[in-house]
Amino acid sequence: MQAAAPIDLYRSVLSGHAHRVELFLSLLGLRYTAIDVDLRAGEQKKPEFLRRNPFGQVPVIDDNGTVVADSNAILVYLALRYGDAHWLPRDAAGAAAVQRWLSVAAGDIAFGPALARLGMRFGRPVDMEAATQRAARLFTVMEQELQSRAWLAGEHITIADVAGYSYIARAPEGGIALDPYPALRAWLARIEALPRFVPMIELPAPPAQAA
Repeated sequence: MQAAAPIDLYRSVLSGHAHRVELFLSLLGLRYTAIDVDLRAGEQKKPEFLRRNPFGQVPVIDDNGTVVADSNAILVYLALRYGDAHWLPRDAAGAAAVQRWLSVAAGDIAFGPALARLGMRFGRPVDMEAATQRAARLFTVMEQELQSRAWLAGEHITIADVAGYSYIARAPEGGIALDPYPALRAWLARIEALPRFVPMIELPAPPAQAA
């Protein structure tokens, strides 16, 4: 199913939260218009944007008058509005399995690899040790679970995988190596091999410290 007109996506290309929405829009084959919000200039805090999302955060979509904020809420909306049931199962157990990983995306991923990236690449005050340890615990659990199945929430890809991908793929930008987790890296590769996959922007390596 296609939207009547292209969906407006308010984003920052540096945001993994925005990327997960853009990735899902592309995987669904939906037409969309990307509207960049300059976070450094504070555009997300201006009245025009706050009318779309009072929390002043990207991403936000405007689907022909239906405005939805929060990346995971947008994934749920798009899955129910335009996706097949395999993206978000309609049975209780299947839906709960997906919700488990959406909660992980809003918790351990956000405060693990995403926070470490924020501290290392954007200079935000972050407890890097705590973020790194949280990421390591998360990746250890994911590595164990992905050894027995290809996808996070079952036998096929769901929005759980879409929600998890972006910040985990860019974990090395926060100083967190993926080398110890072969099953996790294989999962990332499966997502990257999907038709209409769009990568998240890759930040350049920080300049080397002078001796």
